[in-house]
Amino acid sequence: MKPLLREADYQRAADALGCQVAAIKAVREVEAGGSGFNPDDSIKVLFEGHHFHRLTGGKYAAKHPTLSYPKWTREFYGKNQADEHKRFAAAVSLDPVAALQSTSFGLFQVMGFNHARCGFADAADMVKAFSRGEPEQLDGFVEFVKFSGLADELQQCRWADFARLYNGPSYAQNRYDTKLAAAFKKHGGLA
Repeated sequence: MKPLLREADYQRAADALGCQVAAIKAVREVEAGGSGFNPDDSIKVLFEGHHFHRLTGGKYAAKHPTLSYPKWTREFYGKNQADEHKRFAAAVSLDPVAALQSTSFGLFQVMGFNHARCGFADAADMVKAFSRGEPEQLDGFVEFVKFSGLADELQQCRWADFARLYNGPSYAQNRYDTKLAAAFKKHGGLA
C-alpha cells in the first residue's frame, strides 16, 4: 500500500500556503474523492482528450476519436478508473509525452502539462514522484498553488476564484466552487 496523507502532512501544507487545513482537505475531496490511488495501488488518472488533441495537432482524431477531440466533452470519459487507465494507456501508445501532459494525476488531479509548476523537469518525473505516495502528490500541489498564485484564494476561501483558476472557466458547470465550499465546511473550516 502506498503512503497516505497524515494530519501532520496537511498541517505542513497549510502552513506553507498560509491557509486552513480544511482548505487543503476540501480540494483533496473534490478533486479525487479523497484518495490519490485506486484499490490496486495504481495512481488515479483522468485522461483529457481535448488536451491530447491540442498537443498532437489533432493528428489522431480521425482514427482515435475517443482519445482526440477538439473540445471538452464528458462523452468519452471512462465510467471508472479501469476505463480511464485503458484510455490513458491507449494514448501513451500513440504519443507518450502528449498523453502524460494530457492527464491529471493523483489526489489533487494535477494535469501533466503543469509539471514545471509543480517543480518537475517533465510530466514523466511528476508521475513517478506522485506514484510513490500521497505525500509527494501533496508536495506537488503545494508547489503548483504557490507557482500559480492561488494561495490567497485558499487563504480567503474564495472558492469561485480558486475553482476558475484551478479547473478552468467552466468550473460553475460542474459546481466546483459550491462543492469546495461544502467540503471546507465539512472539514471544520472557518470562514
